[in-house]
Amino acid sequence: MLSSRRGAEGESPGESDGHPATGEPGGAPRAGWRDLVRSTHGHRAVLVRAMVLSLAGGALGLAQPLLANGTIDAFSRGGAYGGWLTLLAAVFIAEAAVSAVAHYLLERTSDGIVLGLRRRIVDRMLRLPMSRYRRHRLGDLITRVAGDTTVLRDALAYDLVEVTVSSFVTVGGIALMIWLDPVLFLVVAGIVGVTGGLTLLLLRGIRRSVEDAQDSLGGMSAELERALSAIRTIRVLRAEDRERDRIVRLADKAYRDSVAAARRNAIVEPAMTLAVHGSMIAVLVVGGLRVAGGEASLAELVGFLLYVTYIAEPMAGLFEVFAMLQRGLAALQRIEDVAQLPTEADVLADPVARPVNRPPVDARTPAIAFHHVDFAYEPDRPVLRDVSFTVPRHSQVALVGASGAGKSTIFALIARFYEPTDGRILLDGQDVVRQMGVDECRAAIGLVEQSAPIMHGTLRENITYGKPEATGTEIRRAVELAGLADLLDRLPAGLDTPVGEHGDLLSGGERQRVAIARALLPRPQLLLMDEPSAHLDPTNEAVLLSTLRHITTECTLLVIAHRAATIEAADRVIVLAEGRVAAMGSHDEVADLIRAVHAR
Repeated sequence: MLSSRRGAEGESPGESDGHPATGEPGGAPRAGWRDLVRSTHGHRAVLVRAMVLSLAGGALGLAQPLLANGTIDAFSRGGAYGGWLTLLAAVFIAEAAVSAVAHYLLERTSDGIVLGLRRRIVDRMLRLPMSRYRRHRLGDLITRVAGDTTVLRDALAYDLVEVTVSSFVTVGGIALMIWLDPVLFLVVAGIVGVTGGLTLLLLRGIRRSVEDAQDSLGGMSAELERALSAIRTIRVLRAEDRERDRIVRLADKAYRDSVAAARRNAIVEPAMTLAVHGSMIAVLVVGGLRVAGGEASLAELVGFLLYVTYIAEPMAGLFEVFAMLQRGLAALQRIEDVAQLPTEADVLADPVARPVNRPPVDARTPAIAFHHVDFAYEPDRPVLRDVSFTVPRHSQVALVGASGAGKSTIFALIARFYEPTDGRILLDGQDVVRQMGVDECRAAIGLVEQSAPIMHGTLRENITYGKPEATGTEIRRAVELAGLADLLDRLPAGLDTPVGEHGDLLSGGERQRVAIARALLPRPQLLLMDEPSAHLDPTNEAVLLSTLRHITTECTLLVIAHRAATIEAADRVIVLAEGRVAAMGSHDEVADLIRAVHAR
């Protein structure tokens, strides 16, 4: 009994699936500053070196106004100032060199961090439980790999270091300004404090606006992917305008959200420019009066002004960096929403009683057997009810039933995409849940889907997808079994012929046969086929049925069948109705029930 597991996929009923507007992942805890720092794991040694160099560059920059002060003071006294000028030039060159090296290290490290994040999220997306793919928009998931990681790039490395360095330069400059003239510093602090405080209040809404914009972009990508994958149907039904409007609505929302973020972000630079210019004017006026009154020297006023201009950029940079970090946190939130989803390995049970010495499998052991299997994708909505049947070895068995009867669900349970809520499934006499690992189970089966998905590349790459190291003899065998030999002989490039995006350069029947050859190449013990003749004309269907009969000498066939010829060719027919086995037997024995099912 497996009903104690949290539903079919380890999830509680009614669990929220994410953003309310898009239905995308959104269950990860709110990302914060510590999460940004945590994302730099594995790169911190380089970041520390870059930070030390940046701090050294900042220290060299802080020294320049003091050296300029000394130069002016020496000149005004009529003393030797050549040494001061030489030292000032050397410090200036050293700062440029150190800053250049630090900048390169930061750029390289940020790219490395993003690469690691992309590897992590791609790996996670390829290993999600099957239920996640049923509910989530693929276009949005793709946007999180490409768009969100790009937004996060600077925030992860460059901006985090920039905060540290700018803070160091700002604090150091403030300390020296206080040392030079405390009165002038109070004037500057008052102006910058008021302007900066108002700016920080306006920055608070940037993150929410960016998250909303990225969600809308993800939804737009998902809708575009949906439309392009069905472009022929859309053209024939003249639905281009409707699809455009659907996609553009999300683009418009992304625009509005981005403008809202830009509106707040646009205040930063003018506000800081106002603060710097106001500070300089105030320093010139108040400082000039203090120099005229003998309360300060001209050299001190020049040095103070240099510090005002020198820390202006880091101070403005701090506000801009905080705005960018808000964008980075929004992107990190969307990435973490996916990166923290449970994988298939997290929700599928490990075998609890893997036999050390398995008994030999003889001809009497069924290739696959269902014993009182129940299953539901959602609680209280059962799909399979007390399903029991056996498939003899080296036989061809057809699963027949109306749409929704549970045929595809049986395939999904055999392939361990889901686990039964009750009952047992035996593959070669072994319980697929309790005694076999997921990889071990899948290594014993092959799958040919009705849609026959073909991947961009060549015929060879598609056929050898499950066994890249296959020899020419093995490939030729699979090609002949699938009835592809004549096609390859007609193609000038043979196996190296490109198939196009989604196999669009092949006919429907050719795609189906390529999928069959791909499934046969690894020599599975059990081959699952979902209506293999669906895209074939009568002539090719007859060839395929003859091929299937030959295939049963090597493996067992379990076929979802709708066409009469496929059903008639089976050794045994299992008729499903409303999630139950309604009948089993030869075609003649269940013919009346099959006709009743097809008549519905």
